[in-house]
Amino acid sequence: MRFTYTETMCDPSYLLPLAQEAEAAGYDSFAVPDSICYPQESDSVYPYNADGSREFLDGKPILDPFTLIPAMAAVTTRLRFSTFVVKLPVRGCVLVAKQAASVAVLSQNRFSFGVGVSPWPDDFRILGVPWEKRGKRMDEMIDIVRGLTTGEFFGYDGEIHQLEPVKLSPVPSQPIPILVGGHSRPALRRAVTKGDGWMHAGGDPAELSKLLAQIQELQIEHGKSNDPFEIHVISLDAFTIDGVKRLEESGVTDVIVGFRNSYANEADTQSLEEKIGSLRAYADNVIAKLR
Repeated sequence: MRFTYTETMCDPSYLLPLAQEAEAAGYDSFAVPDSICYPQESDSVYPYNADGSREFLDGKPILDPFTLIPAMAAVTTRLRFSTFVVKLPVRGCVLVAKQAASVAVLSQNRFSFGVGVSPWPDDFRILGVPWEKRGKRMDEMIDIVRGLTTGEFFGYDGEIHQLEPVKLSPVPSQPIPILVGGHSRPALRRAVTKGDGWMHAGGDPAELSKLLAQIQELQIEHGKSNDPFEIHVISLDAFTIDGVKRLEESGVTDVIVGFRNSYANEADTQSLEEKIGSLRAYADNVIAKLR
């Protein structure tokens, strides 16, 4: 089992010290969220918290992951970083491939690209991208990111995207793992058929076992049962040794842990020292005892 620490919507000056502390404490990676902007008016529903409200994001500091991750990588040597998750289809395909390649190069291959379809039509409207066919747009963009980050000339003729052959430089020396987020059947199928793994977004704990069972079904259906596949989850089981063992037995490869309610509407008031204390306590009581 690998262990991912996540912290967000806190004082941005805390993030580099927290990355250093997570590395020193024995965590394997640091998950970084993506949120571009917050609309003044919206009737969109967030699918992963109890009431569907997105007010918890209003005015909260979330740095651009393509900027933040290289900064954290510069002050660490071993820790990996993952986006959790970048809203892929609202972006331009060539630019996002360039950003992902640059982060992977600067981090010396310590980057996993977590991607998903934004649940909010507002994101598409504000960024001038059609909401319709967003799944197909996402599928094509995964193909394009993979193709462009090889460093070879790559062109594409899809239903939505057409790209004349172009080459990016530099590109990382290893392929960038692409982890697909989302709980819908199409998202799980996309993770199995196009991704290197799946990122769980939390929500109802009772749903996790059903989602894992669907992934196994899709792996069998698409002949992927024996392929390497990462499964990153948020679960209360991650906070006990027996719980971690149960998750591992169910096929989970990575647990994502944080130590406060990130869905709270109130601003974060924890000090840096409190955050460091929490991440160290978990490392001492769980990670160290499983290694």
